[in-house]
Amino acid sequence: MVPKIDILIGISTYCTESSGSGGTIRISPEHFAVSEVLRRKALDKIGTSGKYAVYTLKKSGIDTTHALAEIFKNHGLRLKALGLKDANANTEQFVCDMNVSHDHKNITTNRYLLERIGYLHKPLTKKDMIGNRFRIRIDGADFVRVSNFEKYDKILNFYGYQRFGSRRPISHLVGRSIIQADFDGAVETLLSTTSEFDLPENTKIRTELRDRNNFVKMSKDIPPQMDIERMIVQEMIERGDPKRALHSIPIWLRRFFVEAYQSFIFNKTVSMAYEMGEDLFQARQGDVCYDRDDNLGMYQNDPEQKLSIPLVGYSYKKTRFDYQISRILAEEQIRPKDFFVKEMQEASSEGGFRQSLIQCKELEVEEPYLAFTLSRGSYATIMLREIMKPADPIAAGF
Repeated sequence: MVPKIDILIGISTYCTESSGSGGTIRISPEHFAVSEVLRRKALDKIGTSGKYAVYTLKKSGIDTTHALAEIFKNHGLRLKALGLKDANANTEQFVCDMNVSHDHKNITTNRYLLERIGYLHKPLTKKDMIGNRFRIRIDGADFVRVSNFEKYDKILNFYGYQRFGSRRPISHLVGRSIIQADFDGAVETLLSTTSEFDLPENTKIRTELRDRNNFVKMSKDIPPQMDIERMIVQEMIERGDPKRALHSIPIWLRRFFVEAYQSFIFNKTVSMAYEMGEDLFQARQGDVCYDRDDNLGMYQNDPEQKLSIPLVGYSYKKTRFDYQISRILAEEQIRPKDFFVKEMQEASSEGGFRQSLIQCKELEVEEPYLAFTLSRGSYATIMLREIMKPADPIAAGF
């Protein structure tokens, strides 16, 4: 049976039939290690001269966004990351200084180490990144079942729990309100929607925030880790304008909420198509695909092309998955053109495509660890979901 939280983020199926191994991940951050993998030609371009400094950012106990914000605040370095890494893991990633005048070497705190490794004439882009290498400890698992799992090439490329907020999967709901220009609803969802999976102390705060008369009283009680909520509440106290309150949070976050809603629609599309018997494992004539170099194009009978499925946006184009997408949009009472938000254009999204399957390579099983490399944008937790099949993903560390 698919857990309730999976349904909430649009995943209603498993794509493998093996019995789950059980177990728990992330008992400690060092038990979940991830490092970015760059293309060889990108690594070879990093040298001793160039306009843009390149760093490795090693961290634990802080997510990428907050680490970069802290570095900018304290050192003036405006760094660009290729991907976001969450707090509950040991992570290593590449970042570029987008200002050419700085020359910092290393920055060390108790949560991260920033180390300069060289320079580039042009900053890194997401296309320079192949994927991520994971080494994950699974405690309490049946490792015979882990070792016997063979369907690594048959795992659907769902967006994982982190995309939606993990314990409180509401990011997509905020995004839905934004594209409907319901900014009041977006603020209400962001501040006060509770989740049965969240911590009791967080639920208590959010329950209080349902009443806007409590904003002044609660503004001092909102913990530091709820920094976004603190910004929203302060703006609502000062001006009472939900649209302005949303503009008080970083632009990348407003976009992230809309992208989370696209991810929700994608998960529902993949689930529905799979359950209806649509072939998601092989591309065919008329399909949109990515090639080995991540270039998007029509299927050309090339075995290295990977089937891709639309991410709905204002430039949505129909594919063989339009039946499923149209049904979902009708249920959601959303149209593709709604993703152009006139009142908040910076959060608008054109849409795009995402591979239908996870690409997994370099698998190593050494109890209690599982190591593998996934293509960029794929979630280790989605692969582990098929292997472990946890009854309660949150309790299992997902």
